[in-house]
Amino acid sequence: MAEQIPLCPVRSAAAAANCKRAAYFSAAGPGPGAERPSRYQLEDESAHLDEMPLMMSEEGFENDESDYHKLPRARIMRRKRGLEWFVCGGWKFLCASCCDWLINICQRKRELKARTVWLGYPEKCEEKHPRNSIKNQKYNVFTFIPGVLYEQFKFFLNLYFLVVSCSQFVPALKIGYLYTYWAPLGFVLAVTIMREATDEFRRFQRDKEVNSQLYSKLTVRGKVQVKSSDIQVGDLIIVEKNQRIPSDMVFLRTSEKAGSCFIRTDQLDGETDWKLRVAVSCTQRLPALGDLFSINAYVYAQKPQLDIHSFEGTFTRVGLLDLELNQLTKALFLALVALSVVMVTLQGFSGPWYRSLFRFLLLFSYIIPISLRVNLDMGKAAYGWMIMKDENIPGTVVRTSTIPEELGRLVYLLTDKTGTLTRNEMVFKRLHLGTVSYGTDTMDEIQNHLVNSYSQTQSQASGSNASSAPPRKAQSSAPKVRKSVSSRVHEAVKAVALCHNVTPVYEARGAAGETEFAEADQDFSDDNRTYQASSPDEVALVQWTESVGLTLVNRDLTSMQLRTPGGQILTYCILQTFPFTSESKRMGVIVRDESTAEITFYMKGADVAMSTVVQYNDWLEEECGNMAREGLRTLVVAKRALTEEQYQDFESRYNQAKLSIHDRTLKVAAVVESLEREMELLCLTGVEDQLQADVRPTLEMLRNAGIKIWMLTGDKLETATCIAKSSHLVSRTQDTHVFRPVTSRGEAHLELNAFRRKHDCALVISGDSLEVCLKYYEHEFVELACQCPAVVCCRCAPTQKAHIVKLLQQHTGRRTCAIGDGGNDVSMIQAADCGIGIEGKEGRQASLAADFSVPQFKHIGRLLMVHGRSSYKRSAALSQFVMHRGLIISTMQAVFSSVFYFASVPLYQGFLMVGYATVYTMFPVFSLVLDQDLKPEMAMLYPELYKDLTKGRSLSCKTFLVWVLISIYQGGILMSGALVLFESEFVHVVAISFTALVLTELLMVALTVRTWHWLMAVAELLSLGCYVASLAFLNKYFDLAFITTVTFVWKVSAITVVSCLPLYVLKYLKRKLSPPSYSKLSS
Repeated sequence: MAEQIPLCPVRSAAAAANCKRAAYFSAAGPGPGAERPSRYQLEDESAHLDEMPLMMSEEGFENDESDYHKLPRARIMRRKRGLEWFVCGGWKFLCASCCDWLINICQRKRELKARTVWLGYPEKCEEKHPRNSIKNQKYNVFTFIPGVLYEQFKFFLNLYFLVVSCSQFVPALKIGYLYTYWAPLGFVLAVTIMREATDEFRRFQRDKEVNSQLYSKLTVRGKVQVKSSDIQVGDLIIVEKNQRIPSDMVFLRTSEKAGSCFIRTDQLDGETDWKLRVAVSCTQRLPALGDLFSINAYVYAQKPQLDIHSFEGTFTRVGLLDLELNQLTKALFLALVALSVVMVTLQGFSGPWYRSLFRFLLLFSYIIPISLRVNLDMGKAAYGWMIMKDENIPGTVVRTSTIPEELGRLVYLLTDKTGTLTRNEMVFKRLHLGTVSYGTDTMDEIQNHLVNSYSQTQSQASGSNASSAPPRKAQSSAPKVRKSVSSRVHEAVKAVALCHNVTPVYEARGAAGETEFAEADQDFSDDNRTYQASSPDEVALVQWTESVGLTLVNRDLTSMQLRTPGGQILTYCILQTFPFTSESKRMGVIVRDESTAEITFYMKGADVAMSTVVQYNDWLEEECGNMAREGLRTLVVAKRALTEEQYQDFESRYNQAKLSIHDRTLKVAAVVESLEREMELLCLTGVEDQLQADVRPTLEMLRNAGIKIWMLTGDKLETATCIAKSSHLVSRTQDTHVFRPVTSRGEAHLELNAFRRKHDCALVISGDSLEVCLKYYEHEFVELACQCPAVVCCRCAPTQKAHIVKLLQQHTGRRTCAIGDGGNDVSMIQAADCGIGIEGKEGRQASLAADFSVPQFKHIGRLLMVHGRSSYKRSAALSQFVMHRGLIISTMQAVFSSVFYFASVPLYQGFLMVGYATVYTMFPVFSLVLDQDLKPEMAMLYPELYKDLTKGRSLSCKTFLVWVLISIYQGGILMSGALVLFESEFVHVVAISFTALVLTELLMVALTVRTWHWLMAVAELLSLGCYVASLAFLNKYFDLAFITTVTFVWKVSAITVVSCLPLYVLKYLKRKLSPPSYSKLSS
């Protein structure tokens, strides 16, 4: 990193620093893939070719290069033009284009320029930079009320009632009291504003907690404490150990003598391993921290680039249930208009018919229930409370209270790997030497071999110093087989202990001073030692060598020291290091033993890379396959002894290649490959990435529930494939198709055709190949991938993860859920219909950005199977019952108007309408949020029941029509019965019909309930008691003398029985003749 920073000295200046405002990440610099071209960018002339279709049949298929040239050209479909195009969706395109144009005009982004940042002097910055603060709030003080009102009135239901309520200010259209319309609307808006205000305040508190974290700022007067939100561009910030980096920074200085430091980039790419960074050399050499102010220097930084730091975000979530209800509301509105037109037509369009039409629209407005939104919102809040109070999933937090029912409709689950499925904790499991294999239960044998080998070597060394006898005589008494195994174990363990990039780190006893390093105060005991490396696999290997007796005690840029089981210190000089790359898939090191002056080239890597450089053997491929089936990550270790002349020849050629101007990379690789020939195969190691608790049964449960799981990870292909198998994301009986790397349209076409021939196999594909396929064959690829039982995408950038989520939504129309734990998963989480964050080692960024937060992956099973099921079922029942409550009273109004010569006169006025929608029926209806069709234990035991939820049968056109027919039947019976049975006064009609209506609603709630809760019974009795008690105060609407007679009681009872009894009989017959699947399990 230091080589990439241009330091611009002024008057013998020597350093500069830059602190650019950024998100709360723990790494500096652009991430991988920052320079990757867009997938929409044209590539040469291939983009101008006619699109060539994939062969979707077996006929005529041959898997060779000629296929691409023999494919028939696609038929170009006729585009819709003119009015046909406009009606079939063109108007949406035009509106969206106009809106985008207006937004771009109103929100012009300022041009990004290169910056000059002065070291330690923020006031010298020429341009104004944004604050270094995180803001997840949706509104501010001025936009809160307008924003909330817009979010509410963009729904047709609320907009309709706003228009209806406003119409009551027109005297000719007024049909009742103003509070009859404005009170329910005001109550709905008040509840919504309170809920949004609560959520907004919680977001504000979370942001304040993050922005208030304190950091040490270096000034001319010394150190001062500043909040992370107060850090400015140009400040000098002192970052302590295990402290997150609050912004993009330039690494100037460290207390470590060599100027090296290990950082983690988990908030950028999800990788929790440590990465080595080196400080700027000229500032590292300064005697003290205060000298940073004595040099007058600045950093010239290029303009900000689009890279891994940026992600697309969505603020507002709308569940599928809300969208379905919005469509049903529009259908009800059409029914309302049609009914009003029929009534005016039957009137004969006499007089000012348009006024009558509008009055009928107002009279039948209860067809569209305004209480639907408030009941659903309160229900969702109750579901969230139940989720957070569930003792079986402790620590679960509901951060978005608008979409809990989405948990019951999921079809695709997209999950991160590191930290989500795995703990990112590597454990050494297996060592294979070709003829003998050692596991966790036989590691003591390796320790014994190592002790014997080093004790014999030490005795040989002491014997050779005392006499001139050859050292080999000392081993003559040992059995030949045992000596051979011991020496092989010794060589294998030593190779593992030397071939790595691990650095042992020791904690200091006290704080180091500003002008000196605290090496003298460090504790070099084993208990105080930790290992840092760029890969957790490396640390696991070194920790294993320590456990068997060969310990790495010290390492710097030029040497490393090992301690033998006997306590002897072995020093090795590091001559060359060849780091691991994704292309080479191996790493190597050349070391010289200081005691013997022997030079050895050690190398380890993936089996596919090492199998061609080691000597012939007949066991490597088979054992690698065996370990992979066990879910172990394998590494092949080999060595080659070099003479001094061989190394000197290599070094001269290597240095010459590094100085080459043209094709430097290729020339360096060619020189290194000259050493990678006929290497001695030492051993095969197996390391296990430990899975999260109960990952396997949870994934199996989700798979049985019909949820397709896609794993999107930034890790390499081999590791991703290994974890997919070990976690049982891909079952052992399933085949795995590894998509070959493709770079062009032709290669993608051939590989997709090859993949099409596979059946019931999991797909493994890299991010680069995925990019090519989506560029040319987006629809075909998604169609093929969706048929796979599981998909693994490796080397995925954060923006790619979000793009995959959007593709699934667009091409399948199914609900998606994204799960992650790192900052690199935020874009995927926010793009999905439902986002779940896991609080883990990679911080809280994903958890804070998600709709739901869980501490462990295993909690997702209960979250979906139990709470997702209950929330969806309850919301569907609640919404349809609220619609039924409005439809039945509208039917009664229609019958009443028809009998009285189609007069636009309201049947019930004033408090009767308000009381019907609130105190008389609200509590029993809302108690449906406590209903459950299946016990939680049964839902967990039979996840196959979840499949029925994804089909949306609980709230569909069929169920909606059933409730409409029920409402028409009951409304007709109630009104007709009251008109037939009343004797003299019209007020008796109102009393009989309204009382029967309230009783019918209470009985229908009891009919709908599947599992009774004591609060349901309380709600029923409370509502009935409220109505009976209020009769004494309703003398304006009822004849109190009549409602106390036996005649009133039997007439109300008769009408109520006729309206409800047939439905109870039908429900009983349906349960007997066609019971639901879950009822069989419950019995």
